[in-house]
Amino acid sequence: MITRKTADEIEIMAEGGRIVGRILKMMEDVVGPGITTSSIEKEAEKLSDHFGIIPAFKGYSGYPSAICVSVNEEVVHGIPSPKRRLREGDIVGLDFGAIHKGFFSDSAVTLPVGRINSRVRKLLDVTRAALERGIQSAIIGNRLGDLGHAVQSYVEGFGYSVVQVFVGHGIGRSLHEDPQVPNFGEPGRGIVLEEGMTIAIEPMVNEGESSVRVLDDGWTAVTTDGGLSAHFEHSIAVTKDGPRILTLDCGDPKERIS
Repeated sequence: MITRKTADEIEIMAEGGRIVGRILKMMEDVVGPGITTSSIEKEAEKLSDHFGIIPAFKGYSGYPSAICVSVNEEVVHGIPSPKRRLREGDIVGLDFGAIHKGFFSDSAVTLPVGRINSRVRKLLDVTRAALERGIQSAIIGNRLGDLGHAVQSYVEGFGYSVVQVFVGHGIGRSLHEDPQVPNFGEPGRGIVLEEGMTIAIEPMVNEGESSVRVLDDGWTAVTTDGGLSAHFEHSIAVTKDGPRILTLDCGDPKERIS
């Protein structure tokens, strides 16, 4: 069942979303060669307290951490660890969500660790641009197949593949609501997008094969061929004025929260 949001509800989601965007932006100053992924977790916890939000992922279906930290071949849902130390040239995906005034927001970025080569930079740039194309397709009257096709066709045009076992989702009073939002599809197929729908669009792009497997921890998904994977995500609202990104970093959100 798809729940369309009122204008007031969307504003609340935007308040929380700005905090998520600010926290992920601040992580750029945290990520660097030599740090452990558990130190990223500690910073996410600290910033959550500072901005007065509840981390959405911690305890969700048993997930143990406030933030998902996925390195190199790890696609999504990586668990922070004091044993995993970032190295120069790595890439690290950070997926973070918040609960604010009863509503969820969800966003992800993939960051370079120090200097990365041009091959890796291209993967990040293409994945980020694929997200932008998906967002641009989230307009009233379009279908989910139009959105998925916009992402998939762009990614595959560069010789990369879209992960299909994990998809985007509706979001609002629950972290995962209907509908599912695939990063692949056929134009003109699927659910029609309507005003007030709020969805999380999150392409996961592999430089090699699209297939993934889950490690013994029950969470961390990795590419089956060992190739790199990148992940970018925004929560957005479908509005009469076009798609509205709810998880943008717009400066210190503390100034905007009562």
